[in-house]
Amino acid sequence: MQPPQNPGPPYPPSRPNWFRRATPARRVAVILGSVTLSILLLCCTGTAIVGALTGEPESTKTDTAADAAQQPILAAPGEPTEEAPAAAPSTVSTSVPTSAAPTTTPTSAAPAPVVQVTTVTEQVTVRYSERTVKDSSLTEGKRVVRTKGVNGARTLTYEVTTTDGVRTAKKLVKSVVTKQPVAQVVAVGTKKPQSSKCDPNYSGCVPIASDVDCAGGGGNGPAYATGPIRVIGDDIYDLDRDGDGTACD
Repeated sequence: MQPPQNPGPPYPPSRPNWFRRATPARRVAVILGSVTLSILLLCCTGTAIVGALTGEPESTKTDTAADAAQQPILAAPGEPTEEAPAAAPSTVSTSVPTSAAPTTTPTSAAPAPVVQVTTVTEQVTVRYSERTVKDSSLTEGKRVVRTKGVNGARTLTYEVTTTDGVRTAKKLVKSVVTKQPVAQVVAVGTKKPQSSKCDPNYSGCVPIASDVDCAGGGGNGPAYATGPIRVIGDDIYDLDRDGDGTACD
């Protein structure tokens, strides 16, 4: 039997890949990064699929650098305006709002108001007072004016202010009594009335009694009257025998 042929040199031993050679911390970082990347890919893919199914177009970015270059730059009031580059002329017309640069028109100053101060005097009446005095010669309750009252007068001085012909203020600066009033004096009676003992049918005192005769005559009384007495009412005592209106004559 022939010995087996020499198969040649043996295969070199296989070396471990980079993941196995990496440290445990690096392996954990690689695993976490792979998981995060997979989640992001799944989210983006799911969004694209949902958009295709619902028919909504994906949002496109409209604010590009070229569009931003074409937008006009508005200059603030009072600041110089920068000229646009000649290489990129803009067809959009620019305008400055009228409110940004308000214009003022000169107005004529309002005329000053005309203020005048004048002095005005007025006359007012001062009412007289009343004073009462007691008078024993008058019957109780009777009133008689002894002195008639007279009103007085007072002069008032005002300071009046007018603005453009319209009165705006009035101030009292002086008050003087130019005529003194005269008080009215009234007498009030205090005399007590006395009860009459004479018959009112005769002028002269004829006593009030059951019967009256003329004094010095033949009558028996019990009361007597001294004439002559004038009859002003009814001759109830029959004193006027001749009817001439005078009794006991």
